[in-house]
Amino acid sequence: MSERMDEKSWEKHEEIIEKFIQVIAKNMNLYGITPSVGRLYGVLYFANEPMTLDDMRDALSMSKTSMSTGVRALADMKMVESTYKKGIRKDLYQSEEDWYKSFTSLFGIRWRKQTETNIEEAEETIEKLEKLRQATKDARLIEQIEQDLNKLHYAKNYYEWLMNFIKVVESGEIFKFIPKKQ
Repeated sequence: MSERMDEKSWEKHEEIIEKFIQVIAKNMNLYGITPSVGRLYGVLYFANEPMTLDDMRDALSMSKTSMSTGVRALADMKMVESTYKKGIRKDLYQSEEDWYKSFTSLFGIRWRKQTETNIEEAEETIEKLEKLRQATKDARLIEQIEQDLNKLHYAKNYYEWLMNFIKVVESGEIFKFIPKKQ
C-alpha cells in the first residue's frame, strides 16, 4: 500500500513539474525562443544530473537533430552549458541555473543587435533627409523634412538611451538598482 502511494506521489510530482515546464516554455516565447526549446530548457533545469542528447530526446520525444539544434541555441544564449563527467564519453549538458544571468545575457543578445540597427537606420535616414532639404527649394517640403528630422533625432536619442540601458543590464549594474531576490 505504501509503495503504491509513493508511486502516485511521484506521478503527481512529475505532473506538477511538467506544468511548470510548460509555463517556462510559454514565457520563453517572449524572448523569441520556440516552445520546444523552452521545454528543453525546463527539462534541463529540473534534471538533477547533466543530460546527454539521448536523455533529452527520451524525455521530450523529439529527434536528436532537434535536441542538438535546441541545445546549440540555448548555449548561444548562455542558458545551457556543456559539462564533463568522468567515464561518460557523450556530451553532457546542464542548464544555467542563475536565471538573472540568463536574462541579462539573453536580453543583451536580443536587444543589442536590433537597437544598433535602429540607430544606424535613423542616422542614414537623417543623412538622406538633410541632403534632400539642401537640394530642394520647396518651402512646404523643407518644413516637413524639419519636422521629420526632429522626430528622427528624438528616435535616435531614445535608441542611444536604450543602448545605455542594455549595457547596464548586461554588466549586471542593474542589480544595484533592482537587487536580485534569492
